[in-house]
Amino acid sequence: MSLIDIEAEAPANPVDLVEQLAALNDWSFERSDEDEITLSLTSRWTDCHVSFQWMDELESLHLACAFDFKVPDGRRAEVLKLLGLVNEQMWLGHFDIWSQENVIMFRYALVLAGGATASDRQCAAILDGALDAVERYYPAFQFVVWAGKTAKEAMETALFDTVGEA
Repeated sequence: MSLIDIEAEAPANPVDLVEQLAALNDWSFERSDEDEITLSLTSRWTDCHVSFQWMDELESLHLACAFDFKVPDGRRAEVLKLLGLVNEQMWLGHFDIWSQENVIMFRYALVLAGGATASDRQCAAILDGALDAVERYYPAFQFVVWAGKTAKEAMETALFDTVGEA
């Protein structure tokens, strides 16, 4: 089945569409109920657990991308400063700390109000955006938590673009 076939048969529940994309790409996933699916993906820096949840009352598809990165209490204030600096750079979505688990996560919502339906390209784009954001800023989080850098120092390093790969 190609992406064109999926788009032609777009299901009413966008979580069904995400499941079709996961199956098509051979991604590991778990469907906890009809309105939620969690994908397990590996990025360059970390393993990501991406949850898509259809929120009918908000007519929105919510994406939450958590990665294996706990924030120690002693570095929480500096990580919060870093989150503010990072989020200033974001055009779509944002990072925050899920206080229940004390982990950093990326979040985004695709609003489908008025009976709009999601497309495979939209679902793929928000997933790609989440993974790109994690890839770009994960080193900054590491610099603050593990290297004891300030949020400003970490951002300067994260925003330094390199050409090529060593």
